Amino acid sequence: MKGVLFDLDGVIADTSVYHFQAWRKLIKDHFNRDLPDELEKQTKGVSRKDSLTAILNYLDIKVSDANFQEMTDEKNNVFRKLLASLTPQNILPGISDLISQFKQHNVKLSLASASLNGPYILEKLQLNSVFDAIADPSKVMSGKPAPDIFLAAASAINVEPKDCVGIEDSIAGIKAINSAGALSVGVGAKNELNEAKLLFPNTSALTYNQIETAWKKFN
Repeated sequence: MKGVLFDLDGVIADTSVYHFQAWRKLIKDHFNRDLPDELEKQTKGVSRKDSLTAILNYLDIKVSDANFQEMTDEKNNVFRKLLASLTPQNILPGISDLISQFKQHNVKLSLASASLNGPYILEKLQLNSVFDAIADPSKVMSGKPAPDIFLAAASAINVEPKDCVGIEDSIAGIKAINSAGALSVGVGAKNELNEAKLLFPNTSALTYNQIETAWKKFN
């Protein structure tokens, strides 16, 4: 195992709740409509553009390209205001220790998040210095479940995907890791992440030894 490709939302910190709060405010302000809880899973782990597309399709609302761009920008502004309160205390349980274990074993770390705010969030969490690279989601052709962001994250640390582990909490993310050819490690419920090669119920349960053992079997 030479590299670990981390998702951000729900793996390093739980910022997904902020995403959906921002979407709810946007839709309420623009259309006076409420978003059901079930839509949160559909927008989890995917890009801003794909999230808004899914929301508008669900609500059967059509907007112009110009309005679409304005809405994604407005959502991001709301989201960044919510993120302003982030501190290292918001790092999910077990993640700081896991990162330390990877670094002790000279494993390179790369961020593979669909969020354009990835660098800003890592900075707020004071984790930017421990990551060797951050894949830029604006430069990949397709978002998750396509493998592009994980391939870019592996390339950024000069490690072949087969020598990497990807850690995700979303269905789209697990599919992306599998398509990239890395070992998929899921964090969450088995009925949702049944395609993960290795599954943990939460971030507290993640351990270097189990991941390393699974990677050796994977290869």
